[in-house]
Amino acid sequence: MHLIVGLGNPGDKYDHTRHNVGFDVVSILADKLGIQTAKRKGNALVMEGFIGTEKVILCKPQTYMNLSGAAVSELMEFYKLDPDRLLVIYDDTDIPQGWIRIRRTGSAGTHNGMRSIVACIDTEAFPRLRVGIGKRLPDYDLADWVLSRYNTPEERQIAYDAYCKAADAAVTWVRDGIEAAMRGFNAQKPKPLPPDETGEEA
Repeated sequence: MHLIVGLGNPGDKYDHTRHNVGFDVVSILADKLGIQTAKRKGNALVMEGFIGTEKVILCKPQTYMNLSGAAVSELMEFYKLDPDRLLVIYDDTDIPQGWIRIRRTGSAGTHNGMRSIVACIDTEAFPRLRVGIGKRLPDYDLADWVLSRYNTPEERQIAYDAYCKAADAAVTWVRDGIEAAMRGFNAQKPKPLPPDETGEEA
């Protein structure tokens, strides 16, 4: 069994913001797996399905971001999972928009959701998948940047492609392991937009 957690903030005001990357990737993954029903379990919305013969639990914590660890630790204890069976998907301002990075382990960095998870499960030794949202623009502070939405169709297309790629990476992680996911996705470049979406002539 594997637990895939997408980080975000609950509530309509946060839907599809840069900080809610994890929620959007989990929704895309649920669609790919044909999972249509979510249920409340403790502090999270969970969806259960299969990748091949392996059961997977998809999770959207319903705490706010900085309390995400409460939901994750509850589920890990309930399902009796070791940390290497946990994958956390979240946004990263240090990665260019359209790129993803999957790692076996690492520090929580400055991400409040990851800090909460590390504190609650008392380890950094679990896989994580970071989705680039790009560095903040000069006229934004960091909080406003991560809570902003994509402004143009081009930005939204780049984001959607990255989210789909992240969902595919999660499937590979479950099916083939972390090394296969790292080899297959960490070096992938974002797809260039077609000429009619960039304003360039064909």
